[in-house]
Amino acid sequence: MQGSSSRVALFATIVMMLTGCGQSARSQPLGANPSSTGTTATAPPATPPGASTGPEALESRYEQVIATVLPSIVQITTKNGLGSGIVYDRSGHIITNAHVVDRAKDFEVTLATGGAPRKARLVQSFRLGDLAVIKVDDPSGLRPATFGDSGKLRVGQFVLAMGNPLGLSGSVTDGIVSALGRTVSEPQEPGAPGATITGAIQTSAAINPGNSGGALVNLSNEVIGIPTLTAVDPELGGGSAPGIGFAIPSNTATDIANQIIKNGKVTNTHRAALGITVQTVIDSEDRPTGVGVVRVSPGGAAGKAGIRRGDVIVSINGTATRDTQALAEILSTLNPGDRAKVEITHLDGSTATVTVTLGELPGD
Repeated sequence: MQGSSSRVALFATIVMMLTGCGQSARSQPLGANPSSTGTTATAPPATPPGASTGPEALESRYEQVIATVLPSIVQITTKNGLGSGIVYDRSGHIITNAHVVDRAKDFEVTLATGGAPRKARLVQSFRLGDLAVIKVDDPSGLRPATFGDSGKLRVGQFVLAMGNPLGLSGSVTDGIVSALGRTVSEPQEPGAPGATITGAIQTSAAINPGNSGGALVNLSNEVIGIPTLTAVDPELGGGSAPGIGFAIPSNTATDIANQIIKNGKVTNTHRAALGITVQTVIDSEDRPTGVGVVRVSPGGAAGKAGIRRGDVIVSINGTATRDTQALAEILSTLNPGDRAKVEITHLDGSTATVTVTLGELPGD
């Protein structure tokens, strides 16, 4: 470890990395990017279980799902760009991503099937989970989508991604559920924590900027996820890695939306927290070596356990925390109220292991 003064100087915020299958790639939110260009591609389909054989049967099923769900998908336009959303109820509530609404309060909403734009306003955002609810002033004629149980998803299931990629309203691509239970994190804004999505659905369905907040749909006409991120390959100059996208599970989205609609805010995140603000610590060769504590919340879990500003967290329950992403992944496997052994290095170079009774990550 570096001496105390040099370690403080080496605190640096890095972009959280997506981690899966032993490899890392940067995350990229799928909000609007007017200058982006790209091609929407689809994966070759196969016959789903229980369906009639032959490509015509699957084609017919796709057409039926699109006809049923697409009228519930909307385009959300702000002064800074556009994204997608899903009609949630007949009162005009629409679920989308927090990064789609960004800091806007008022929006224009257009149905994927056409029609005049409608005015909408922000109800509330939950930035740490990248979810938001907006409400249309005139909900007449809106068709709520049916949300399925994402807990029943299986790897290999066919899915369709519906949204407005690159501003192409009402676009649909297909693919499969590639993996389940991913923990993915979005880039951090200066002075603010980035969103971390737990239990994310990985899909091969092509998704592009503008798909954010749209729908990942199964062949039973149910929304089972909200496309939010695409993996970025540093070897491609920061371009999107083909066929690797991530969606927030529908169970998470509906839970957060119901809290916002009922209470005006998120009252129960179900996520463990240490009660600290952190940055990745890097050494003189730009390698991450731990997570530095830059702020301790008064009365929080870490503070009660004796963790102080300037400490470096090097492991939790024996698992190394080399950067903020690793810390977020470990915490995503724990629950509020759990007791965790946290290994720390103090500014003077001494080490200690403390037991922390984890708190709950607060809503925005």
